[in-house]
Amino acid sequence: MEQEQKNRMDAIRQGAENMRKLNLLSDTFASVALQDAGACQYVVRKILGRDDIRIIDVKSQYRLLNLAAKDAILDAFAQDSTGRLVNIEIQRRDTKDHARRTRYYGSMIDKSVLDKGAEHNELPDVYIIYISETDLWHAGKTMYPVNKTLEQSAIPYDDGKYVIFVNAAVDDGSEVAKMMQYFKKADPDDMSQGELSERVHYLKTEKGGYKEMCEVAEKIYEQGIEQGIEQGIEQGIVQGKMENAKEMAISMHRDGMAEELIAKYANVSLDLVKSWIALSLA
Repeated sequence: MEQEQKNRMDAIRQGAENMRKLNLLSDTFASVALQDAGACQYVVRKILGRDDIRIIDVKSQYRLLNLAAKDAILDAFAQDSTGRLVNIEIQRRDTKDHARRTRYYGSMIDKSVLDKGAEHNELPDVYIIYISETDLWHAGKTMYPVNKTLEQSAIPYDDGKYVIFVNAAVDDGSEVAKMMQYFKKADPDDMSQGELSERVHYLKTEKGGYKEMCEVAEKIYEQGIEQGIEQGIEQGIVQGKMENAKEMAISMHRDGMAEELIAKYANVSLDLVKSWIALSLA
């Protein structure tokens, strides 16, 4: 029992150390960093080009439940002082159909905020900021705001949902591009990005930040154990039930976590983790 507890604490501490090495293009680290209202507000203001936005609440890794279909987990879900909602998504992987992905996020957000019996005009404005490592649209821009107009006219079609794609691959010299270059490094000694830099510095160098990282690592660890038990991972029951653990392991590897730590989180053997990673790279 004592050895199990020691292994658990070692895994949590190692997890915290590994997360401190990640950059802001890791949804794991970004979710923790942007959970701070000041850091989130800095990013939103910079991308929207508005200094009047005041973020009053942020939830990270916020799960929107859908009993009949797939849940949506939002990396950072914020609300400003006017009731405007902002979803910041960090996407490192080259997943399929980013446009429909943002469409699904928007529909889930609408469903979660519109009370039964309420009128549709009570829906708040929603901004979906989709930050990617690569230039998804291959047009050489750092930022791609989605503008909607009626066909054969310049009349704007305003449904209250605004989507902005931002990437860290293209440096066009803009202020947003500078922030995206910071996202790629997340250097705790670089204080050029205001409250975002302050938050990263805190998480990566200060005692309180380390404690916060440990709390996040502990949650990840416990989730891994729970998934292992629920999916019958320890006994290897039904190969199809290993998919959740496999996806989690590959995602953690892409975020830079050590294979040994992934094996502990997923509650599977190190050899199995290595085989999953090798197949994903192939």
